[in-house]
Amino acid sequence: MSQILSVPLISTQDTLKQQAARAALERITPKLTTKSIVGVGTGSTTNFFIDALAEIKHMFDAAVSSSEASTARLKDHGIHVMDLNATPHVDVYVDGADEANPARQLIKGAGAALTREKIVASAADEFICIVDESKLVDTLGAFPLPVEVIPMARSLVARRLVDLGGQPVWREGVTTDNGNWLLDVHDFAVPDPLAMEATLNNVAGVVCNGLFAVDAADVVIVAASSGVREI
Repeated sequence: MSQILSVPLISTQDTLKQQAARAALERITPKLTTKSIVGVGTGSTTNFFIDALAEIKHMFDAAVSSSEASTARLKDHGIHVMDLNATPHVDVYVDGADEANPARQLIKGAGAALTREKIVASAADEFICIVDESKLVDTLGAFPLPVEVIPMARSLVARRLVDLGGQPVWREGVTTDNGNWLLDVHDFAVPDPLAMEATLNNVAGVVCNGLFAVDAADVVIVAASSGVREI
């Protein structure tokens, strides 16, 4: 079910991202207390959320970040960032996505932070995903699926991904914050994200994959030229 929100109409993609971010801020603000911990993801849409979050930094205790880049941006705004191991809970996690289907299952990882994103999302009481309308799909997989791998297992995992029907491409020159490498799997439609997430997680050498199906978003906020809605 979709709920239309009272957000002004907009046009450009960056403005759409900004409006989705502000809608997320409006959603979480009434629930925040001085003890609240806000989880924050990584990427261009999330950057807009971080910038907006700075306006209400006095209303919550701290943030937990999914990447070094987001941590730096949060600190630049004067927002206290805590290590996840030091937090008793995470009230809400806000992040973008590369694709989202009607079941609120996602592909994430273009920003190379998928593993930490999945960890913080799993720890949060609520996961809010913010996207512009271009990210909505019926079946996941048009966007290349990122898979984080132990470096020594890159070729082994790539061969297994070919066996599964995909075309893996090593994202050369990119090392994750965890010190690992990424394979982007092209031409890999995923009609059953839950099953495929489990299959990929069981491949030796895979650290994490960019399917967020087990821990799908609780809410997807979608900014479109016609307005902003929640799924």
